[in-house]
Amino acid sequence: MAVATGLVATLALPGYAVNPAANADGVEAAEAMAQLRSTQSQSLTVEAATAQTVSRDQFTATTEEELAAAQAAAQAAAQAAAASAAAAERRAELAATYTAYSGPTAQDFLAAPPASYSQSAVVNIGLQYVGTPYRYGGTTPAGFDCSGFTAYVFAQVGISLPHSVSGQASMGTKISRADAVPGDLVILNDHSHVGIYMGNGAILDAPYPGKTVQARPLWTDAYYIVRIG
Repeated sequence: MAVATGLVATLALPGYAVNPAANADGVEAAEAMAQLRSTQSQSLTVEAATAQTVSRDQFTATTEEELAAAQAAAQAAAQAAAASAAAAERRAELAATYTAYSGPTAQDFLAAPPASYSQSAVVNIGLQYVGTPYRYGGTTPAGFDCSGFTAYVFAQVGISLPHSVSGQASMGTKISRADAVPGDLVILNDHSHVGIYMGNGAILDAPYPGKTVQARPLWTDAYYIVRIG
């Protein structure tokens, strides 16, 4: 039979652990510390945070296509400005030439008409003005518009034509194209233009601004022939 032998040990406690006076001092110290914390501590009241709206700045980036388009637009504007300046300079030159002209007018020719009129004479006279600049409203070699040119040429053979396409169309007789000869008038169907028929489908005329009196192929089939006289 086994017998367990118990061991008895006596534990010694520190003297202050069982000293009532020491324990009392510790309690008082704890109470004093608690009092100090309660009387000398600071409190901070934090109110509810005010909500603020935060926005993010927007930004855009230009694409290569947009840059190319802007550059093309700038180049086109520069070219248009240069063309406009050149046209203005040309108009000024023509205006100066027109102002300086002092030769005979259509009225001067009509005051002393020739004894006879021939269509070949109309052609020969008209060819003298090849290279004369177009000028809207022009009626002299300083610059012609279409009806001003034909009126000036016909005046030199003694025939007075009004300064308008429709007026000139009404001054003669409409004939077939097969009967047309050089020296007849070419009238566009809408009365927007007139010139001298040169034969073989050609016309001698003052075309439009920027061009000069010239003989050229007819560019349209919408026309008819009028014989004057």
